[in-house]
Formats: sequence, structure tokens, C-alpha cells
Amino acid sequence: MATDAPTTDPTAGDLEWLSLEDGEEIVWAGGPDRRTLLPAFLIGIPLAIILIGILIIVGEYLRITNTSYVVTTRALYRKSGVLSRDVKRIEHEKVQDISYTQSALGNHFGYGTVEVSTAGGAGVEMAFSSVSEPRDVQHLIGEQRKRSRSSAGSRDRDADRPADEVLEEICTELREIRTLLEDSTNSSRRTPDGDSSHDIPGTDRETTQTGSSGPRSR
Repeated sequence: MATDAPTTDPTAGDLEWLSLEDGEEIVWAGGPDRRTLLPAFLIGIPLAIILIGILIIVGEYLRITNTSYVVTTRALYRKSGVLSRDVKRIEHEKVQDISYTQSALGNHFGYGTVEVSTAGGAGVEMAFSSVSEPRDVQHLIGEQRKRSRSSAGSRDRDADRPADEVLEEICTELREIRTLLEDSTNSSRRTPDGDSSHDIPGTDRETTQTGSSGPRSR
């Protein structure tokens, strides 16, 4: 049973880092669910007295807010990094397997990790960690992969056509055009039946006058 496409997460943040190709459009954008900060708070608050807890909370917050995931009509993108920036891109045509996992806490709050493997790759090549509604995101990626492969298959079939077949089609079209031109030329030159008198204007009138003329008797 197909699920509804997930909506773009408003916490996805600014996508100025994203460089799209001509004709490429964003289908979905998101990031880690903010509720994944709960374990950091549970660990950090008791340790806040010695400042380590504060560092744990701040570090996890910066990691989550600086991580973005994007699904476009052509590829998957993952951006991460606080001080630096790491952007990874995988085209839909290269995606081999899509799966998702949920921890006990993630299953309760409705978030999980979507993992993507590529053909010829070693294990998981990209992971959308802690995204809301991971099942819907998995389904969305699968649909985009199917459409991309369908389009690629059509392009490959056109590219793999034998040169002889293409040449034969061109020759056939040229012969049809030549036939149409010849028919048009012949039609313009053809004279309608019964209109031969119009070729020499006044012929009948002159013949009649000639036949009636002669010496008059006085």
C-alpha cells in the first residue's frame, strides 16, 4: 500500500549549500528530528555541574542543526559539519537498496534512520539519520529511483538503436517528401478536360468568320 509523500521538514534550514543541475527539482528536504536531543539532555544535565554536560548538549545540538537531507528528482544529498561542510550526492540510478531502522525511542516518537546502498558499493553509502517518518522517506526515495531508471532506460534504448535502422527511417522520410513534391508538381501542370479551346483564345470565332466570308455577288 503506497504511503503519502512526506512533507518538507521546516527545520531543514537554509539550502544555499545545495547546487542543482538544470531541470533538477527538490522533492523533499529535512534533517534529524529534534527529539533526538533527548538522550543528550538526559546525560548532559546531570553532568552540567562539571561543564561536561553542557558541552555534550551544545555539541549534539550543533550537529543536528547543521545536518540536512535532500531528495531531488535526480539524486540524494546529505550535508553535515559544524565548522567545516561535507556534502555527499548519490544519483538515483546508482541506488541499489533502501532500508530503514528504528530504535525503541525512535519507534515511540516516529523517527528512524534511512540507509542507502549503491551498486558496487561497500555497505551503506548514505544514511538519513533520525528523520521523521522514515518509512515514508524510504518510499519516496524508491519512487524517485523508479522514475529515474525508467527515464534512463528510454534514453538508452534510443541511443542503442542501430545506425542502419536510423538511416533507413531517414531515407523513408525523404522518399515520402519527394513523392509529395512530385505529386504537387504534376497536379499544377495537368490541364483539365474540355478546356483546350482556352489554349488559343478566339479560335472558334475566327473559324466561323472565315467560313462565312467569300465573294459577294453584285
